Amino acid sequence: MLTIKDSARLSYRFIDLNDTEVLQELDSDPQVMKYINGGKANSMHTIESVFIPRLAKYRNADKGWGLWQVNEKQNGQFLGWVLIRPMHFFTEQPHWRDLEIGWRFKQGAWGKGFASEAAKQVMNALIAEGKVDYFSAIADAKNLASIGVMKKLGLDYQKTDQHPDVAGEQVVFYQLKVTTDKP
Repeated sequence: MLTIKDSARLSYRFIDLNDTEVLQELDSDPQVMKYINGGKANSMHTIESVFIPRLAKYRNADKGWGLWQVNEKQNGQFLGWVLIRPMHFFTEQPHWRDLEIGWRFKQGAWGKGFASEAAKQVMNALIAEGKVDYFSAIADAKNLASIGVMKKLGLDYQKTDQHPDVAGEQVVFYQLKVTTDKP
């Protein structure tokens, strides 16, 4: 199983399919969900009947695909998660070496650099494994905070296009080509 070492302020744990309470806690805040589904809080029923089955389809502990729970090291407080899965996973042509990275954090964690720190730590662990050529991320074009994180991570704007999983929804696509110093 891939592990993510603690970063300066944060610790990481691979979320399992029984972590419904922390997932629902995060998704119950309409402000957290604003750019995900228009601000509708997800019920425990939605977490259990939609979110967990989707997670189960791409979750792979050995490859590090799934959700990485992010906690503050100082007090163990749950802050949010970082997502890793092959880009276009839910289409007929997943991109196995182009990993989608995403994040969702509690409001209290916003504006403190936690998303950037956590995403960078997860990216570095996956790069060390040597099984990734690109990191890609998508966001609602109005979600300037997520776009800011993408830029801090070194991802560059690629295009505005249809959401790969949600018909009729436009999103911005950002990407980083992974380079290594190995010959």
